[in-house]
Amino acid sequence: MKWYEEENRLTENSSSNFWLIILAIFFGNFMAILSTTTINVAFPIFMDVFHAEIHTVQWLMAGFLLATGVSAPIVGYLGDKWSYKYLYLFALAGFTLWSFLCVFAWNIESLIAFRILQGLFSGLIIPTTMTLIYQLIEKEKQAFALSLWSLSSMLAPAFGPTLGGVLIEYFGWKSLFILNLPIGIIAIVVVFFCIPYYKLSKLKGFDFIGFTTVILSSTLLLLVFSQGNQWGITSWKTLTLLSVGIVFLGVFIKRERSIKQPLLNLRVFQFSRFTYSLILNCIITASIYAGSLLIPVFMQNVQGASALETAIVLLPGSIVMAFLSPVVGKLYGKIGPFTLAISGVILLILSTWELSHLTPTSSHLYAAGWMTLRYVGIALAFMPITNAGMSAIPKENSGHASAVTNWIRQATGALSIGIFSAVLAARSILHQEELSNGGMTNNQLAEAHGMTQGINDVFFMATIICVIALPFTFLLKERKKAAPVIIGREVEQKAGN
Repeated sequence: MKWYEEENRLTENSSSNFWLIILAIFFGNFMAILSTTTINVAFPIFMDVFHAEIHTVQWLMAGFLLATGVSAPIVGYLGDKWSYKYLYLFALAGFTLWSFLCVFAWNIESLIAFRILQGLFSGLIIPTTMTLIYQLIEKEKQAFALSLWSLSSMLAPAFGPTLGGVLIEYFGWKSLFILNLPIGIIAIVVVFFCIPYYKLSKLKGFDFIGFTTVILSSTLLLLVFSQGNQWGITSWKTLTLLSVGIVFLGVFIKRERSIKQPLLNLRVFQFSRFTYSLILNCIITASIYAGSLLIPVFMQNVQGASALETAIVLLPGSIVMAFLSPVVGKLYGKIGPFTLAISGVILLILSTWELSHLTPTSSHLYAAGWMTLRYVGIALAFMPITNAGMSAIPKENSGHASAVTNWIRQATGALSIGIFSAVLAARSILHQEELSNGGMTNNQLAEAHGMTQGINDVFFMATIICVIALPFTFLLKERKKAAPVIIGREVEQKAGN
């Protein structure tokens, strides 16, 4: 059966099973992201139980995120090879299994190893669920479906830290991983019965060179982006791994562009709308990480707030963002991506600019209000930008486009955290020295003011990044075609602006 016949059959079947498909996608995506956010609050517990240092325990998060970025590029190949239904089932089963094994970790090293393997399967789940939307859902409903997919992505970080805290308080750290078992099993059952089996492409071979180079380049570059700040930007370890990673990445790109059946089809960049949307996606990702990094540092390190107080400040924005996701999905079909995207970017610029004027005495209400507005901007921009790009890709290549999107976004997130952390550390020290030399004798006060000014500098930097996004939003506008002009028997089609 030819791929376009399979496509028509899938569209007909999926129109009546829309909510079943969404349910299957929602469960898996929610579980994968929830596991990323619940574990942060347990770091002190792990340090106490396993007698480990914080620089070791942080690998429970860093290793997990690194693994998700490493496995994302191979989703397109595996989906084409096995079908995206079987790939999704494989990813869910692997994620659930390693969650179960985390419960039996006997030391911090074994727990980190199980978390990394868990992350590998998480990296398969997220792009696979996005691909299923563009291959199973009819085009008219894709924007709404993606908004529900985004809702699962936003609910998890909104309630993850609070849920993690409650579980640890009453049931212990093992409950963080036991939680994934019923969710994973339910997801597997729902996917098995609700997602149809299909294959839009046939593969004849495996690109071993492409596989090796993308795994090595992803591992090395993500490792440098996430750990380079601790090692030192100019350290031999950072520069060596960065250079080798770039070389492997160059080999991978050249290889994938030259063969007929690449592991990751980079030809999706030939669709300019997809490329523009990916650039915007990376900018928004950097903006998201700026807020999630800086506000907790400001509240806890400068103002001495507790982790719970910080979570409360961030919670309203997360709830509003989750609430707006399906609303934006409905609006997309009526007003299109451009109006939503530019409105969201403008709100991001305004709110990020206002957050670059913090003082050590800024109220929690001030921080919560502007962070909530930032989340409104993210909700307005993220889904329309993503859908505008993905909808430009032919259905049979959507798996590769999804893999590229999540791969690059993961790298952008790691790079953003590394750069923002380095700038924050450097600027805070500089401002603290200036204040001390200017006559501020209280070292604790100078440190608080210096760190606040450093945070403001990074928020200003994030504002500039958001401003850069503005012209790219105009490129998301679809060009309309003028009505045909009939001249005698000839019809002349003129393209409009």
